Amino acid sequence: MTGRDGAGVFGRRQLLRGAAVAGAALAAGGAWAPGAQASPVRGQVAPGRSVAVFGGGVSGLTVAHELSERGYEVTVYEPTAFGGKARSMSVPGTGAGGRADLPGEHGFRFFPGCYQHVPDTMARIPFPGNANGVAGNLVRVESTVAGFPDLPPVTVPTEVAGLRQLDPDRIRDSLVAGLAFVPQLPPHELAFFGDRMLMWFTTCTERRFGEWEYRSWMDAVRADGKSRAYREYLARALTRITVAAKSETSSARTIGTIGEALVFAGAGMGPYNGGVDRILNGPTSEVWIDPWVAYLSGRGVRFVDGAALTGLRVSGDRITGANVGGRAVRADWYVCAMPADRAATIFDDAVLTADPALAGLRELVLDWMVGVQFYLRQPTGVPEGHIAALGSPWAITALRQAPMWRGDFAARYGDGSVVECLSADVSDWDTPGILFGKPAKQCSKDEVVQEVWAQLKRGLNTGTGWLRDEDLRSWFVDPGVHFEDDGNRNDTPLLVNTVGSWDHRPQAHSAIGNLFLAGDHVRTGIDLATMEGACEAGRKAANGVLDAAGDDAPRAAVFPMYAPAELEPLKRIDADRYRAGLPHLLDI
Repeated sequence: MTGRDGAGVFGRRQLLRGAAVAGAALAAGGAWAPGAQASPVRGQVAPGRSVAVFGGGVSGLTVAHELSERGYEVTVYEPTAFGGKARSMSVPGTGAGGRADLPGEHGFRFFPGCYQHVPDTMARIPFPGNANGVAGNLVRVESTVAGFPDLPPVTVPTEVAGLRQLDPDRIRDSLVAGLAFVPQLPPHELAFFGDRMLMWFTTCTERRFGEWEYRSWMDAVRADGKSRAYREYLARALTRITVAAKSETSSARTIGTIGEALVFAGAGMGPYNGGVDRILNGPTSEVWIDPWVAYLSGRGVRFVDGAALTGLRVSGDRITGANVGGRAVRADWYVCAMPADRAATIFDDAVLTADPALAGLRELVLDWMVGVQFYLRQPTGVPEGHIAALGSPWAITALRQAPMWRGDFAARYGDGSVVECLSADVSDWDTPGILFGKPAKQCSKDEVVQEVWAQLKRGLNTGTGWLRDEDLRSWFVDPGVHFEDDGNRNDTPLLVNTVGSWDHRPQAHSAIGNLFLAGDHVRTGIDLATMEGACEAGRKAANGVLDAAGDDAPRAAVFPMYAPAELEPLKRIDADRYRAGLPHLLDI
C-alpha cells in the first residue's frame, strides 16, 4: 500500500489514490481548505515552524492536521503504513473482473457516540458528495446481537431508554433494565450490579483517581462469591469485549469511565448525540485514511514511508536531531506518535536523564486484540449491527460489514462470488479454545480461524443456523500477527489500562522543551487505547508545540468527558466524605 522504496516519500500508489480523492472533492465543491489545491513549493522554512512527527497512525495524522492548518511545515515518518491499526488493507490477488481486492483489516472499527475528537476531525476532511466531509461516512448502528454458549442469541437495542432525566433511581433502573437480557443471572445480583454502577456515577473525581484507579474491575463490582453468570458476563465478558481488558487486572476507573460514557451516549445526553454506536460505510482507508492523507498532502504535509525512528539526540533539555532509517533528521519540534512499546525502546538513557518520567512507558502492559475477516458466498441471517459472543473463551465480537457499506459488495470487491464480509475481533489470546484446547497465541493461523468460526457458531447458531460452513469462501488474518513454531508474535499489541497504570502514562508535553508525545498511551479524558484517545492526544501534542513556540494561533479543541450537572451535588457529598477518610455512601 505504501510503496516500499526505503525511506521514500509517500508510496506512489497511495499518493495517486489520494490525489484522485482530492481532485474529486474539489470538482464536487467539497470543503477543501484554502490553499490545498496543490502542495506549496518548499523553500526556506520559517524559523521555529518545522515539525517532525514519528508515527503515521491516528495520533500522528492528527498532529499533522492541526499544525499544518496553523502554518507549520510538518513531515510524518512512518515505518509500516499510514493509518496504523486503524487502516484497512487489501487481500492480495483476490480482485478480478475490474473489482478491487477484498478488504482486510486489523479489526473492525466502530465509533461510539461518546467520541468527540475523531468525528470533529473527520468533519474537517473533505469527501466527495459529503457536506460534512468524512464524518458523513459514519452510519448509525441501532442494535447488537448478544450470543451465549449453546443458548439462543438475543438482539439488544443499543439505546438506553428512560434516562433523559437523571436521578439515582432512574440511573439504576435503566442500567438494570438494559442488562436484563443476560441469562441465568439472579435478579438480586443484577440489582447489586446496578447499585455498584450507581456508586460509580456518583463518585467524586478525587476518589476515582485515589481509589478506583488502584482497584480492579473484578474487585469494584465484587464478583467473588457471585454466580457464574455474574462473574462471566457482567464482570468479565462486558469488559473483555469492550476494551480487551482482563477484569482481574484492569483499572476500575478506566472501565467505569468508558462505561459511563457509553451509557450517556446511548441516552443521547450532552454532546453525545450520535447514538451509542456508529461504523464507517466502507473500508477504513477508502472512506477515511486515504482522504485524510490526501487532504494533508494538499496542505503541504510531507509523508515519508518505510522510515522508522531509531534514536533521538539530546543536549541538555533539547532534542538536537533524530536518526530515521540511517539518516539524520532535524526539526524545531519533535513529536513521538508511536505505540507505547516502540517509544519505550527509543527513549534511551540520555532521554530518560532529561525526563525521568518517561521511564514509566516501560511499565505499561500491552495485550492483543486482532481480528479475522470471513468472506461468505451467501449473506448470514444475523441482524445488522454488532455481534458480541458473550462467554466465548476468546471474547469474540464481530460485525456484518457488507449490509452497511455503500454499494454492492460483490460488484465492488473480490471475484464476484463474495457477498458478505463478517469481521471478527479476538480480544482474549490467552485462554484455551473449544476445538484445540490451546490459547490463540499458541495456535497456527488455520487453528485460530477454525476456533473463531466455531466459537461464533456456538454463540449464534442455537435455534438459528445463521452461520453455515458451506457459505465460507475464504478468510484473512492481519499480517501483523506472525505465526511461528516457538510462539506467535504480534506487531501491533494494544495498551491495556491495568491497575495503577495512570501513574506511568505520560503527558503530551515532556520535560524536554521541544519533545512531545502523542498516541493512545498519553493521558487523555477518555483514558482508553482507542482512536478517540489517539486523536485527543494528537491535539494535545499540537497544542504543546503551539505553547512552546509562543504561538498565538487558536488551540486545537480538546473536549472534556460529559459530566451531567444533575449528579454534581451527589459527587460533592462524596468529595466531602473522601476528604474525611469515609467510604462512598453506597460502599458501606
